[in-house]
Amino acid sequence: MWANMRAATTRVTTRATTGICLVVLAMGAWAQGPPPPGRGRGWFGPDGGPGARFLGGEPGMPGRVVKNAPFTGDLITETMQTLGDGNRIHQTATAHMVRDSEGRTRREQSLSGLGALGSPSSNAQAIFIDDPVAGVNYALNPKNHTATKSAVMPRGRGGRSGPPPNGGFRGGNRQEQDAKSETLGRQTVEGLPADGTRVTVTIPAGQMGNDLPIQVVTERWYSPDLQMNILTKRTDPRTGETATKLTNVSRTEPAHSLFEAPADYKVSDYSREQKQ
Repeated sequence: MWANMRAATTRVTTRATTGICLVVLAMGAWAQGPPPPGRGRGWFGPDGGPGARFLGGEPGMPGRVVKNAPFTGDLITETMQTLGDGNRIHQTATAHMVRDSEGRTRREQSLSGLGALGSPSSNAQAIFIDDPVAGVNYALNPKNHTATKSAVMPRGRGGRSGPPPNGGFRGGNRQEQDAKSETLGRQTVEGLPADGTRVTVTIPAGQMGNDLPIQVVTERWYSPDLQMNILTKRTDPRTGETATKLTNVSRTEPAHSLFEAPADYKVSDYSREQKQ
């Protein structure tokens, strides 16, 4: 039995490391792209737990293509975790975000804050492009000048024009329905009007072996102009504090060339195989 458990743990660890690569693409959800095949979008668990705690991005709203709201900006995610002995772990991840008026998106992700994918001093970078007009995604490796092209997963019908319900928690779970939601009004964040919501989820004592109730607080500031969260703060006693903010925002239309694989890149095309 113990051998089987160790083997399972090894598999999970391997998948977690590999999954970070897919997660970076999924994190383009700030740009409303589809999830990688076979993967969820990474909403936090129904109990407000870290179900899919991804450093470097806010999951956003899956399956939506946002048109007529172009922008460029820098997405900065900071996490702070205090250990039981008082030691603190501080990490920062950055990404450059681009979206055009047709809903195409580009994310230039620094890998320095993504654990096994890069050291703090590393300049490694990955670029992800989602082109819903052409129906393809690109994953670019600037170091090797290579790219992978794949088909866009089918979009869901419709789409919300506002922030996710309950501040981002989804599903019919009783705890989600009982989550306390507060409206924080409107403020200006990075020069943009933003509507604030605070969601507090309380995990009852004993539900996960905890002696006392656990409160997970998530605060989101949603920009109607960009149709996305531009500031998110999350406090969870189990994982620490996380803050994600979109900065240096420009509303100018980006160049179309940013949403194509450069001519000198070697492209592996899997889009045709996926559509067969």
